[in-house]
Amino acid sequence: MRIQLKSLGIALALALPVALPAALWTEQAHAQAASLQAAQANYYKHLVDFDFVKQWATIPPKSGVMLVDARPTGRKFNPGHIPGAINIPDDKFEQMTNLLPQDKGMLLIYYCEGPECVLSHNSARKAEALGYTNVKVYANGYPEWVAKGEIGAVAGAYIKKLMDEKASYALIDSRPKRTVDKEGMIPTAIHISDSEFDKHTDKLPADKATELIFYCGGLACPLSPNSAEKARKLGYTNVKTYALGHPDWIKLYGAPQAATPAAAGSAETAGVKVETGKEKGSISTTWFERTIKENPGALLVIDVRDQKEFAAGTIKGAINIPIADLEKKIASLPADKVIVFVCATGSRSGEAYDTAKLLRADLNIYFLDAKVKYAGDGTFSISL
Repeated sequence: MRIQLKSLGIALALALPVALPAALWTEQAHAQAASLQAAQANYYKHLVDFDFVKQWATIPPKSGVMLVDARPTGRKFNPGHIPGAINIPDDKFEQMTNLLPQDKGMLLIYYCEGPECVLSHNSARKAEALGYTNVKVYANGYPEWVAKGEIGAVAGAYIKKLMDEKASYALIDSRPKRTVDKEGMIPTAIHISDSEFDKHTDKLPADKATELIFYCGGLACPLSPNSAEKARKLGYTNVKTYALGHPDWIKLYGAPQAATPAAAGSAETAGVKVETGKEKGSISTTWFERTIKENPGALLVIDVRDQKEFAAGTIKGAINIPIADLEKKIASLPADKVIVFVCATGSRSGEAYDTAKLLRADLNIYFLDAKVKYAGDGTFSISL
């Protein structure tokens, strides 16, 4: 009997440390459920899920939509947000309505910090009160976005903070060498162009837990997201992008002194009088637009963007050779035709020019050094 009582005492002693946390966990679970239920009572009427948001949250961005992060700027938005989203904290909504689109029918998708966060719902109602007619809320918000395996973006201010604090991170410029040589890099960055990523993985830190931040030429540039995905496949676990990229950094913190541009000129190439641009190898944008309109057969336009970008819209008559495939297809390009490489910003087209010039000196090649927006009907618009 004495042995049985002793055994029972030992069993109770062992059970108590487990029973108390279990009871505490149950209490916390009930509290969280009550909190979630209270939050859901304040949900906005039009909710969307992850799949809906993913189809709109693309780089380059789709037209006709604006993603709005309703969380605080410094603590939440800057360290991580859905790429392409703008930040209008709910408590500053009234002071920042100028950031909202003029088109009241544009799709607005608000999100914040997950199911228990009502900031996005509050902001959605305010937008509706201003007359916006197509407002949605992604209730599961940024936590679900990253939990589903999507890469988050950071703000320039966050990178500056890492620099000032001398934190452990790696900032990687994914743009072509030509662009980096011309425009410079963000301080502390290392250069690994997306097209040559696999050749230079030795530049990445050995510690796979190091925070990696990839950037390129802004929201129209998919190079940094491409490289970020490649880094994750190598086993890096803390990968982000700076979606607004180098142009945003220059806007925030200033640009290095620019090189003196070369003068534009003209050249006779393959029987076609070509008007060249200021950058070596570039073509005059006005001449290019005029030629495409009046004599498109005089040029072979090669769009070096990814297949997905090409399928969404390109120049009528253009063919698609993604920059990563150019080297293996270079032998198929005609030497008796004026070839013009195009992309979205001039970065990849310039890299294509450099690559082709190196591999095939006999080609008559140029590139469009400009920002190009493509419609789905074969038309396009150019800005410098």
